[in-house]
Amino acid sequence: MAGIFPPIPTPFDAAGELELKALAANLEKWNRYPLGGYVVLGTNGEFPYLTESEKLTYFEAARKHIPPTKLFMAGTACESTHSTIALTRKAAALGADVAILVTPSYYKSRMDAAGLSHYYLTVADASPIPVSLYNMPANTTVDMPADLIIALSQHPNILGVKDSGGNLAKLGEIIRSARPGFQVLAGSAGFLYPALCVGAIGGVLALANIAPQQCCDIVSLFKHGKHEDARELQLRMIAPNTAVTARFGVPGLKAALDLLGYYGGPPRSPLLPLNDAQKETLRSVLVGAGIPGTGIGG
Repeated sequence: MAGIFPPIPTPFDAAGELELKALAANLEKWNRYPLGGYVVLGTNGEFPYLTESEKLTYFEAARKHIPPTKLFMAGTACESTHSTIALTRKAAALGADVAILVTPSYYKSRMDAAGLSHYYLTVADASPIPVSLYNMPANTTVDMPADLIIALSQHPNILGVKDSGGNLAKLGEIIRSARPGFQVLAGSAGFLYPALCVGAIGGVLALANIAPQQCCDIVSLFKHGKHEDARELQLRMIAPNTAVTARFGVPGLKAALDLLGYYGGPPRSPLLPLNDAQKETLRSVLVGAGIPGTGIGG
């Protein structure tokens, strides 16, 4: 799982239906960049808003346009262990390489270490493809503790973790104590460079949908020991990353794609698209960061 992985947005048409031609066109553009692969139906893919039938259709369509040289990570988490196993097996049959599983959270008071451990170990035992843990406390309000992630890392079919919490001390503890070869990915471009410094091997980054080369460059500069250049690029990417995550969310990411010549399209209700004033604010942030296609930058 080394490298940069955009969690790609799911394109919908004006009626709110899947727009698979737009998916193909977007992937054709993203495939030109040195990305490690893609997360399909992650948080930015609006996965809670799709039916199972739509998810399977989308997985199948994505596989057709993701080359074998890039990893296809499928978001197959459901609230129940039973449903997660079923969807994971179906995604594997459609060509997914890895299943990435966000924590169940509806009954969050019962999602303690014992419950989460049972969920992940049971799915990992049953999955025909490797499993990645996914910690997203901002959305789920469930924050997997480091000792749980370290314990789960011992399972041979649990490949790694995407952690979006931003706690660098926690990331460092996981990297130091997990089994050798357990792969840790930063879950936000806001802390990509610091995560690399403590041993992460890449990231699943919303920003990589609109600034794929810059995100890849941070990793490349780090690997080549050009730390000051990597740090400067990291700092420049913080504002646009915040704009398409915490500030404007999925609707903002989709609006940014539209501004940059990709297909973003509308979010699915109850999410609402940005208004004109918000779009202009977003455009100004992207221009200020030098994102190519917004007026300045390479």
